[in-house]
Amino acid sequence: MIISKTPYRVSFFGGGTDYHTWYQNHGGKVLSTTINHYSYLHTRFLPPFFSHKHRVVWKQVEEVSMASQIEHPSVRACLEYLEIKRGIEIHHQGSLPSRSGLGSSSAFTVGLLNTLYALRQEMSSKKDLACEAVHVERDLLKENVGVQDQIAASYGGLNKITIDQSGDFCVDPVIISRERKKELESHCLLFFTGISRTASQIAEKKIGAIGKKSADLNEMMAMVEDGIDILSKGNDVRDFGRLLHESWLLKRGIVSDISNDVIDTMYKKAIGAGAIGGKLLGAGGGGFMLFFVEPEKHSAVLSALEDFLLVPIEFENNGSKIIYYDADSYTRTSIIRRDYAHLKDDKKKVSKRKNKLTIIK
Repeated sequence: MIISKTPYRVSFFGGGTDYHTWYQNHGGKVLSTTINHYSYLHTRFLPPFFSHKHRVVWKQVEEVSMASQIEHPSVRACLEYLEIKRGIEIHHQGSLPSRSGLGSSSAFTVGLLNTLYALRQEMSSKKDLACEAVHVERDLLKENVGVQDQIAASYGGLNKITIDQSGDFCVDPVIISRERKKELESHCLLFFTGISRTASQIAEKKIGAIGKKSADLNEMMAMVEDGIDILSKGNDVRDFGRLLHESWLLKRGIVSDISNDVIDTMYKKAIGAGAIGGKLLGAGGGGFMLFFVEPEKHSAVLSALEDFLLVPIEFENNGSKIIYYDADSYTRTSIIRRDYAHLKDDKKKVSKRKNKLTIIK
């Protein structure tokens, strides 16, 4: 049995510049942090004693005889990508809802790849995990996704992610004191709008608008360095909230579907109650809203947004981790000769494939 724990993320600045249609021409930058809410995946090789070969438990329970029959797109794609021959059982538990702007889909894919490699008794680097998750989501599943979510989930922490035109990327931790990070954290309030949406559909419209919004995206990318300067140079932390407000005004103007009446009303109420700034997280249309609020004004904002669920958050630094590895169980299930032969073949195939995705195209 293998259990992975992969964090969700909050993106502050630079979102949209991580789409390949932008960074291949201009490069990209994102400032984000992972938070203490996670995607958990319990995975094991399933002994061949059942009428089904694979069992996948998520919002539904799937028991199928072939990987191609699995409805969960990421599970199906990962098993086929790694050409896994043995039966697999996968249980997913997420601490926050999916389709909510926190990178939950990418956290799932990163965590699943991490567990599948652990089942093969292989360790995967953070860069490999990020690159392969992008490959699965964008190239195999044809989803309209950027690359920041996969990178954040793999690496963890408060980071500047820089993407060059080749697709290669660099992850630089933001160097600030523990007290400064706590000060930033104490100003962040995360609310659920109650609206779930399919990010890929909204992202498709954003990608189509990129050519017409280059000035806005350049400004949003420049805000990454501005935000880091505020944090690292000891500026008034409230300036970070003001910058979030400017970023939100730019973001909501990219395409009309990013915001709606519920989100606009929610934002106005929060600002009216004392929030300095904020933004809708993810592609848009729903999910979670982040507000930047001085601690002494938390109660006023909570009262103004009493119809919405507050989710307490703390920043985390670990990224995707294997938190449980039962090697004895692995050995016991490997004694079945038929399956062990597949295991050896699978390890050879993956070892040949693994370092092919050193950059994201």
